[in-house]
Amino acid sequence: MSQTKTVKVRVTLSFILVGTVLAMVAVVTDHWAVLSPHVQHHNGTCDVAHFGLWRICTKHVVLGDGEDQSCRTITLSGEKNCSYFRHFNPGESSEIFEVTTQKEYSISAAAISIFSLGFIILGTICILLSFRKKRDYLLRPGSMFYAFAGLCILVSVEVMRQSVKRMVDSEDTVWIDYYYSWSFACACTAFVLLFLGGLALLLFALPRMPQNPWESCMDAEPEH
Repeated sequence: MSQTKTVKVRVTLSFILVGTVLAMVAVVTDHWAVLSPHVQHHNGTCDVAHFGLWRICTKHVVLGDGEDQSCRTITLSGEKNCSYFRHFNPGESSEIFEVTTQKEYSISAAAISIFSLGFIILGTICILLSFRKKRDYLLRPGSMFYAFAGLCILVSVEVMRQSVKRMVDSEDTVWIDYYYSWSFACACTAFVLLFLGGLALLLFALPRMPQNPWESCMDAEPEH
């Protein structure tokens, strides 16, 4: 591989590394979406919820006279209670996640995120092995694994988005307001970095196309 390509590959791998870290942060954190109910009285209480792929956390907040009726913020002081979703812990009771249709959404998003991490691990193994002499060809499957990981994260993000929308629209829940939080932003950024980084790495790893009819892909660009 030429010196110029080596520099490009290393820069691309640095972006992929950032995307990998963001993907792992998004998978293990619980701030994909924040849900809040309608508050009838200014001087009352509300239960704000934020959740991720694995569990939901609720905070019982006491509102003062100066707070609005949306109860949107999770930075207010209050008693916090976190629990894993009922379908992950069948013996654990849950009072906040009663909609049965959310089970399929949550399991799907969590499973797809696990596939994404699996592709990241496979891509990392290929990249590490490619550092050995005369194994540059492993950059190509590694780049494809990273691109697949990005696509899985995108699907997981869309499943989560549909899950939030359906839960808010359902009459069986008290939630009427929502917004996506920083874990959701980490997942979206991870998709961009992994998918585009994987495609860029694949282009850099491919041999130069022959410029003359008598050239082949093998001798179009000699190794340096």
